[in-house]
Amino acid sequence: MRAIWKGAVAFGLVNVPVKLYSATEDHDVKLHQVHEKDGGRIRYQRRCEVCGKVVEFKDIDKAFDDGERTVVLTDEDLASLPVEKNREIDVVEFVPSDQIDPIMFDRSYYLEPDSKSTKAYVLLRKTLEDTDRTAVVKFALRQKTRLAALRVRGDVLMLQTLLWEDEVREASFPSLEETVRISAKEREMSAALVESFSSDFKPDEFTDEYQEQLRTLIDAKIEQGESLDTEATFGEEGEEEGGKVLDLMEALRRSVEKNREGKKPAAGKDTAAESKAKPASKASGRKTAAKKDEDEEAAPKRPRAKASKGA
Repeated sequence: MRAIWKGAVAFGLVNVPVKLYSATEDHDVKLHQVHEKDGGRIRYQRRCEVCGKVVEFKDIDKAFDDGERTVVLTDEDLASLPVEKNREIDVVEFVPSDQIDPIMFDRSYYLEPDSKSTKAYVLLRKTLEDTDRTAVVKFALRQKTRLAALRVRGDVLMLQTLLWEDEVREASFPSLEETVRISAKEREMSAALVESFSSDFKPDEFTDEYQEQLRTLIDAKIEQGESLDTEATFGEEGEEEGGKVLDLMEALRRSVEKNREGKKPAAGKDTAAESKAKPASKASGRKTAAKKDEDEEAAPKRPRAKASKGA
C-alpha cells in the first residue's frame, strides 16, 4: 500500500502523527470500449469548445459558472485555502459507537503511526477500546472537508469517512403507510425461516460470482474465439419456480422445508451409521409395539377404576 496523505490526529494537546492508506481495493475485471466493426479502441478526448484543440490534463483548470460569469480556479488558488493547508485530523467529540448509523459510512482508510515512538498511537487505540467510543473527526482531503469516524480494527486505527446529513436521502414511501395485518402464524413461520438460515458471518466464504464468470468467459473466448459455446462453458440453466405467484404462508413453508433439506446429512453417511448402531433396539421396539396392540385388542374391555380421593 502507498500512503495518500500525511498528517496528525489531534485531540486536546495530544498529537498523533499518522499516514493515511486506502483500506479497500476494487477487484473488478477492467474492460474498455472498442469499435464493434474493427475492434479499434474508443478513447475520450478533452476538447476545448473555443479553439477546438485537444487539451492535455495538465493544462486544465476548474471553473465555476453562475449562468452569467465564469470564475476560473487554478490549482494554486485551491491550494491557498486555509482548510486545504491544514494537515490535522481534529477530534470533535467521542461518541458511543452504536450511535453512528452505518448508512453514513463512505470510504475506509487505515492509519499508520508516522513517528519513531508509537506510544501516543497505541494509547489512543486502547482508550477507544476501553471506553467503547468512536471519535468523530474532521479533516481536509482532496479539496473537501471530510467528516469521519475514527475507530479501532484489530491493532490498527482506521478512518471511515461519513456522508453529511443532507447527503443521506429520506425514505418516504406511500406504500409503507398502509395498514398491514401480520398473523401470529406468519411471524412464526418467518422466524423459523430466519432460524434455518442462521449462521456466523465469514466473509471469506463469499465470492463475486459475476467477476469469476466474466474471467471464465474471457479465458474461453481467448481459447475458442467467436465459436464459443456458452452453454458448454457455463452449463445449462435449471428451471426456476420464480414465475409462479405463491401465497405468503406457502412460500414461507416451502422455503423452510427446502433449507432444512439442504442441511440434512447425506444419505449413506450419518443415517447409515445410526441404523447400524441401533438395529436391535429399533426392531425390538417395533415388535413390542405390535405385541402391545395385539394384546389390547384381544383383552376384554373392563370398566376403569375410579381414582381415590387421596390419590
